[in-house]
Amino acid sequence: MAELCPERTAIVCGEQRLSFADFDARAARLACVLRDAGVGVDDKVAIMCVNTPEYLETFFAAQKLGAVPVNVNYRYVGAELAYLLDNSDTVALVFHDDFAPTVADALATLPADRRPKLLLQVAHAGATAPIEGAVDYGRATAAAAAGEPTGREPSGDDLVFLYTGGTTGSPKAVMWRSDDLYVSLWQMSRPGTQPPDVETAMRTGKHAATCLPACPLMHGTGLFIALSTLAGGGTVVLLDTPRLDADAVWDAIEREHVPVCTIVGDAFARPLLAALDAAPDRWDLSALRAITSSGVTWSPETKRGLLAHLPHVLLIDSLGASEGIMTRTETRDGDDIAPARFRASERVVVVSDAGELAQPGDGVIGMLGVGGAIPLGYYKDPEKTAATFRTVGGRRYSIPGDYATVEVDGTIRLLGRGSACINTGGEKVYPEEVELALRSHPDVFDCVVVGVPDDRWGEMVVALVHAREGHTIDADTLSAHCRESLAAYKVPKRMIVVDSLGRSPAGKADYKQLRELAADRLRSEVHP
Repeated sequence: MAELCPERTAIVCGEQRLSFADFDARAARLACVLRDAGVGVDDKVAIMCVNTPEYLETFFAAQKLGAVPVNVNYRYVGAELAYLLDNSDTVALVFHDDFAPTVADALATLPADRRPKLLLQVAHAGATAPIEGAVDYGRATAAAAAGEPTGREPSGDDLVFLYTGGTTGSPKAVMWRSDDLYVSLWQMSRPGTQPPDVETAMRTGKHAATCLPACPLMHGTGLFIALSTLAGGGTVVLLDTPRLDADAVWDAIEREHVPVCTIVGDAFARPLLAALDAAPDRWDLSALRAITSSGVTWSPETKRGLLAHLPHVLLIDSLGASEGIMTRTETRDGDDIAPARFRASERVVVVSDAGELAQPGDGVIGMLGVGGAIPLGYYKDPEKTAATFRTVGGRRYSIPGDYATVEVDGTIRLLGRGSACINTGGEKVYPEEVELALRSHPDVFDCVVVGVPDDRWGEMVVALVHAREGHTIDADTLSAHCRESLAAYKVPKRMIVVDSLGRSPAGKADYKQLRELAADRLRSEVHP
């Protein structure tokens, strides 16, 4: 891109604007810094940054060397970061000064031979000097030699690590080949086709649209849209706030005339909708053409609310996980809006417990799987790799753990994450289905449904509910509302009102922690 369209804007972050030529030159300088510190092919470079240009510069600098970019959740505490650095064999860590105390805590617990050999601290929050042992990112890159760091040609076999999980066990690194990731991102929206020749597309002016990932680059949803946008010569607009600022998102979309915004389900959509409800005439959003979502449920009620403000905008549900990018479905103004359904295909399937492919209308509940361009597996974890990446009918599939069934019309009905499934009185309850029912009530802003140990039922279905501003939660009213669409055994036996669900910056709920919170609340009611 730096050769084909050097002056075209690659990244916008506040007042900072980088052309593709600037972006490439900055990544090359950083690659020289990494190279001079001994970073080479297959070495791991961890990135602990919010959404700023330095995140993407580090990603591409690593790839220039054939090194492996590693995402780091910037909400980690020291022990969690220490685990990731050790598990990934990280040799270089790039981090914002916001997170310097966490980095210091992590390094203090690691043996000397397991610590990264290079620490690069990026100025962001205003720390005056790097922590002990760290090098200032800005000064190091400014002093680095210009030009490419090696004569090495890039390879489709170069790896990208994407750490995932952690709410039900230790995080694990999904290993993507660069080429497989590129092809998979293309095929999500264009099934059965291969990416075009990029040079030809650029010379004919067919560049990607400008995109704003409202979610963090440290998670797959944000990173993937940024990578696919840059790979097509598009512009990525970044917001460097650690948490969602709905007003700032709409401000940036208006200011930069952004046509595509990417979010993570209701966790992002509801605050964005609330901002529009509070000030419906504040922003000119006529340039916006699509909002894409992945990773968390996007309820019909929120979609209706957004389309009431933005009838010209296409709403896109993407189906996938860090372990595999699958397919998508679209919603337009005037459509009959229902929970998202995705079509089963040769590539997107449901696999039964017996290892067979579910057929339309057979009633089989199995695990969702995706074939084609998928990851190699999990880093240093052959057992989890064998359990998730399986061969069915002679074809290799990624099966991350989501329950689903195939309806008579060939669409896939998602039931929820297997690890969160609740067994109550011998019946299986999938939290996502119950959460959708709860969110459809006007008093509910957000909710999570968990199973709490119970002497009678084995597990009791419990809902933690966050009320809309100015509304109150009445348990009997919510129960009656749920019974309109759910069997009685699925209706939460207890409703616990909370001020926040503590979702991650990517909108994910920590089911393990919330299950413990619910159990503690119920115990305190019995034994105050």
